[in-house]
Amino acid sequence: MKAIVVREFGPIGAARMEEVATPEPDPNEVVVRVAAVAANFVDTLVLQGKYQFLPERPFSPGKLPAGTVHALGRGVTGLKEGDRVLTMAEHGGYAEFVAVAADQCLKIPDALSFDDAASISLAFDTAWVALTDRARLVAGDNVLVLGATGAVGLAAIQLAKARGARVLAAVSSPAKTDIVREAGADEVIDLSLPNLRDSLREQVHAVTSGEGADVILDTLGGDFFDAALRALVWRGRLVVIGFASGRIPEMKANYLLLKNIEVSGIQVSDYRKRRPEMMRACFEEVFDLYKKGKIKPPPATVYPLASYGKALTDLLDRKIVGRAVLHP
Repeated sequence: MKAIVVREFGPIGAARMEEVATPEPDPNEVVVRVAAVAANFVDTLVLQGKYQFLPERPFSPGKLPAGTVHALGRGVTGLKEGDRVLTMAEHGGYAEFVAVAADQCLKIPDALSFDDAASISLAFDTAWVALTDRARLVAGDNVLVLGATGAVGLAAIQLAKARGARVLAAVSSPAKTDIVREAGADEVIDLSLPNLRDSLREQVHAVTSGEGADVILDTLGGDFFDAALRALVWRGRLVVIGFASGRIPEMKANYLLLKNIEVSGIQVSDYRKRRPEMMRACFEEVFDLYKKGKIKPPPATVYPLASYGKALTDLLDRKIVGRAVLHP
């Protein structure tokens, strides 16, 4: 089979496509023929050896590929050849085939395309865990989403709305207002205004009767985290998801005490390892919301697997609206 193989960590695009042996399933494993896999920001870190969890080399990158069951290992029940699945594989998706534990495969609804399944993965699950487990979202909460036009941000808007929340979408430019409105945002917060430290809180207070946000999801970090923290209500919850702005922020713990607020973090890979039943419940709800028309995956820009480097570069350069998806 053809696969992108990382033998040494290096620049994006340095790993080459190679011809390698098609995997055979071990007991309780299946081999999946990959139809689509998202090219994610996290892949850029893995390729460069900068991610906190790195597989032994050589390996193929690519998380949560979608495809059809090709072969079954001994002891596998509940799946059969030809089943359409989304896998919870931590790597191996940048290939024509991937071996994965059978209990780490979720059947995809017939109405959900492989491209849409790949677009959902690592975005809607991250947002779901952030809102459900870390933020303990309840109907009526005011939810501020930083990085609202990114994959996780757009997923968070839709999931929060489906749960009965009121969503404040923070955008880097007023030109992006239509994107978040279409996803269901009730209010738009402009991060490009001068004096971010005060202007973010002022905007949030203006649309929440002076109260602030009950929940904040932060994919940006840096100055945006610093400013957003000041916009939390008493007993508010901020969830750290990433640091797309570059700087990892720090804070004084006495501020948590004075405002009775919480700051937590999410590393969704840990949930796949430590809370597999929660992740299964997550995707069951997401798939159900999809079938009911309450959520819509972001549009997919498709690249051939050999062009994975361009897909990731376009992603970093923000040339893509929606998700970058690779076809082996």
